Amino acid sequence: MKKFITGLFLAGLLVAAITGCTSPVVVDVTAPTVSSVLPADAATGALVDGVITATFSEAMDSATITDVTFTLAGAAPVTGAVTLNGAGTVATFTPAANLAFNTAYTATITIGAKDIAGNALASAYAWSFTTAVGPALGPSVVSLGTAGDYVILAQTGITNASPSTITGSIGVSPIAASAMTGFALVGDGSSGFTTSAYVSGNVYASDYAEPTPTNLTAAVGAMGTAYSDAAGRTSPDFSELSTGALGGLELVPGLYNWTTAVSIATSVTLAGGPNDVWIFQIAGALDMAADTSVILTGGALPKNIFWQVVGATTIAANAQFKGVILSATTIGLGAGATVDGRLLAQTNVTLGGANTITEPAL
Repeated sequence: MKKFITGLFLAGLLVAAITGCTSPVVVDVTAPTVSSVLPADAATGALVDGVITATFSEAMDSATITDVTFTLAGAAPVTGAVTLNGAGTVATFTPAANLAFNTAYTATITIGAKDIAGNALASAYAWSFTTAVGPALGPSVVSLGTAGDYVILAQTGITNASPSTITGSIGVSPIAASAMTGFALVGDGSSGFTTSAYVSGNVYASDYAEPTPTNLTAAVGAMGTAYSDAAGRTSPDFSELSTGALGGLELVPGLYNWTTAVSIATSVTLAGGPNDVWIFQIAGALDMAADTSVILTGGALPKNIFWQVVGATTIAANAQFKGVILSATTIGLGAGATVDGRLLAQTNVTLGGANTITEPAL
């Protein structure tokens, strides 16, 4: 009996020893996540020479964090190097070259990225950002002064052949309101302005109540100053380009000069950023053919495009024009032509019918 009791005691000790010294095995089956990124999703103004980082919820397997699983693309894939910090929680994509200004990029981490236990991301993680606007290219902008208060400003009259859509205010000076025809003006000018169903802003004339005559005189003076500024710029970047035939060309920001007329027989493209400037000095007429366009790419804006024209400007039917026209003489639009810009004429402006003129932001 004693031996039996002793055996039971020893067996109990053995069971107790085994039970007390064994810990449960914990298996990591949780998928990692991306907890934060830089630049942030939907960020603007990102540095073109910066890096892109992703912070994970846990340590990652460095062998799975590569330029295959962490990518960056704009209009095309971006080459670069991918590294993982010592803790395994922050991945960094360093582009091989500076990114482009004012460009949208998308970064992606695929499900090929795994934590140290071999768990992959549950799904690919992607975010987008836009880089900063670059420094302005081309000449300095032409200041319009108070002439910029008008989408159409003329000294001898404005004619509207049939209903048009005009966004902004229009004005004439020193001619009287009677020189504006086809607008069905509402009001007598005693409040300093009249209105029209075709004009979203106000209509001003030199024979309206003060301070309108004074303001218009200043605006016409500013228009003349802007014209002289544009015409007086020296050292053009391009002289007599394509002998004035712009159709089919792509024009970068800069100062352009012609001692002849300029024609746009087929569509022309202006390629540049939102701060870039174009000044076109034209000693003759400016003629834009029907159904052609001035096309803007790269974020270029109409407010930064100046057409200084000595002769008459003609924008034919259904053409789509962009920019500010500073004309020494007349500006005429064919039926259905559109302008995203301003028509500033030292003589008259004629709208041919069903035109759309939209003033750009200053």
